[in-house]
Amino acid sequence: MSLYRCAKCKERIRGDINIVGIQCTNCGSKIFYKERPNVKKSLELD
Repeated sequence: MSLYRCAKCKERIRGDINIVGIQCTNCGSKIFYKERPNVKKSLELD
């Protein structure tokens, strides 16, 4: 299960993206963005 955010009302929703037809329980939207952690990535140059 992953954490998603509704594009319309910004409510967080826990769900599986493989399930067809997920919908926001708050506003009914079907558009979601995947929540990603704020992690700083560093790269080394050779």
